Amino acid sequence: MFPFTVFLSVFTVVSGLIFKIVEGFKKVNGEPKKKRGRPKRVEIKKSRRLLGRYEMFTLGFLASVVFIFIPYEIFTWFRSLPKADMVVVQGMSRPTRIYDRNNKLLYEIYVDRRYAPVKLPEIPELMKNATLAVEDAQFYNHKGIRLESILRAARETLFQGNVQGGSTITQQLIKNVLLTPERTVSRKLKEIILALFVEAKYSKDEIFELYLNNISYGGTAWGVQSAAQKYFGKNVWELDLAEISMIAGLPSAPSAYSPLTDLGLAKERQRYVLNRMYELGYITKNEVSTAYDEELSFANEGDFMKAPHFVQFVRKELERMYGKRFVEYGGLSVVTTLDLDLQENVQKIVSEEVEKSKGLNLTNGAAVVLDVPYAGILAQVGSIDYYAPGFGAYDVATAFRQPGSSIKPITYALALKQGFTPATIIKDSPITFQVPGSRPYSPVNYDGKYHGDVTVRTALANSYNVPAVRLAQVLGPDNIVSLGKDMGLTNWKVDGTYGLSITLGGKEVRLLDITNAFATFGRGGIYKQISPFLSIKDSRGYEIYNEGLRPKRDILGKDVSYLMWNILSDNNARTPAFGFQSSLVIPGYKVAVKTGTTDSKRDNWTIGFTPSYAIGVWVGNNDNTPMNQYLASGLTGAAPIWNRVTRTVLEGKLNEEMPMPGGVFVKTDSACGRSEVFIKGSNVPQRLCAEKKDEKKDKDKEKKKD
Repeated sequence: MFPFTVFLSVFTVVSGLIFKIVEGFKKVNGEPKKKRGRPKRVEIKKSRRLLGRYEMFTLGFLASVVFIFIPYEIFTWFRSLPKADMVVVQGMSRPTRIYDRNNKLLYEIYVDRRYAPVKLPEIPELMKNATLAVEDAQFYNHKGIRLESILRAARETLFQGNVQGGSTITQQLIKNVLLTPERTVSRKLKEIILALFVEAKYSKDEIFELYLNNISYGGTAWGVQSAAQKYFGKNVWELDLAEISMIAGLPSAPSAYSPLTDLGLAKERQRYVLNRMYELGYITKNEVSTAYDEELSFANEGDFMKAPHFVQFVRKELERMYGKRFVEYGGLSVVTTLDLDLQENVQKIVSEEVEKSKGLNLTNGAAVVLDVPYAGILAQVGSIDYYAPGFGAYDVATAFRQPGSSIKPITYALALKQGFTPATIIKDSPITFQVPGSRPYSPVNYDGKYHGDVTVRTALANSYNVPAVRLAQVLGPDNIVSLGKDMGLTNWKVDGTYGLSITLGGKEVRLLDITNAFATFGRGGIYKQISPFLSIKDSRGYEIYNEGLRPKRDILGKDVSYLMWNILSDNNARTPAFGFQSSLVIPGYKVAVKTGTTDSKRDNWTIGFTPSYAIGVWVGNNDNTPMNQYLASGLTGAAPIWNRVTRTVLEGKLNEEMPMPGGVFVKTDSACGRSEVFIKGSNVPQRLCAEKKDEKKDKDKEKKKD
């Protein structure tokens, strides 16, 4: 508004100027001379002169209002109008779209409006005609406004108390894109003027396309394509007449006419749309009846976000990389590593198997499938149901849980790296460790038994605890932590606070991370940071994701990784603990796998890998409640889920074995036919066969004689 002090100053100056002009005019034309002795006449002249000054004051005020104040207000009002070309800029607003690896849409990130712009030729003629029929039948004949509609609406509003719209499609576009929805005279005037400007600048088809892409159809759905996806789970060009007539009736009152809230009222509106189309000759009477009687099938609201736990993980990663505002407004196109078909199968398997296992007092499960060479996420199931009340949306795949014995391969990998071999003997016998500042620690095995002298292969394959703790003492807990961190256990820190229990799962990990640690074995010892992205493009189509920035390091070497795969895929070696036909066996395929269960059975894991895939599964309870003590690792809990998921992943693919690297060789003991793999330069024993006790005694006697 024009400032009052400025107006007062201008008014004073103008009044003074007018006064001077009038005074000057009087002097030029002369004034009657004063006559002495006539005081009354003099008084009359003074009063007249005083009256003239009031007139000039009023004249100055009016001149200020007419020539300065009003023009300034009009100028300011016009300057406040948005520019007509902003209707295109604003209408181009696009969400960030997240796709799976096959370009199937998973989700769209937007602030409060979900746009899905389409070109006018992609929109069916029936949709265009239905919209014109109920919103603006004369759209292609007017210049942006209809004077008779404006007058009718004004009369109804002012004299009848019925608020009427009277807006053309052009006006509705401007109101939705450029102006606020307030009902004021000023906004209506802006709407009318901008409609004339827009009509002068753009063609009718351009305006109609902008309208169909930017009008609200209820909730966050803006535009016909977004509406088609929201209500029917289809593209707009896939809709039939019944679906089109339902959607076309929404813009005038999206909340009231929504079929998701009041189907009865929505059907009444649909009938009105169909009848209007018939009146205008767009459809026949028979088509009206057929479309109205058609039973409509509405989309599930949950379909708006597929693979929800994965999508939320991707969103956080995008915001970490580019910032929240750029993700919400940048219109990014994100192609992820996810395979949606596999994701949906894995989700189904996890939900079904957890339901079967309720008797074991477990209520939730999570699963991850990784592409080993790329370290991409192919599937990420964070719970049995994202939409379930309570803990459903909580993503256990990215939560920190204790891994139990599933962490042991890190310890054994370090041992192999430091010169141990699969044939190295470790004692599995009672032992107590004196830890300074803590109680004495006496580890026990899962089966409650001791197995005497066992090889590294046997100890790892059967997941014996005592040999693993003995190894941890020799190797040093911090060295195990250091290797685990290098292999992707991001929360581990080498700070001297980890004890021997590190080898039994005393430190939490994420399912995503530990599965990627197993994938490091599958990559021949190369660590690669997990990525959910294949491609990220900005709104102009330029690639902005740089795959080369992901960390990649040679941690173990091909030789150690091969030995780990060889041991963990050896079904014969693990038979004493798990049986020959356990859930860890995938018929026709050789898969390396390890299980893990924490104390009190609060967490149960199974993680395996091939050279191409790594699959990790967790089951338990979100609130950390212990599961049934009868849960048997490798037989129940996570293992059956892992088995089904792995079968699904490998179905139709050839068996894939890890190739033996040049630095590894096989030694066979002819006495018993037993073979073992070794890294060149390691300490290879002369015999691989276990000696009989009697033979050993005889040899000892002979040595004593000598």
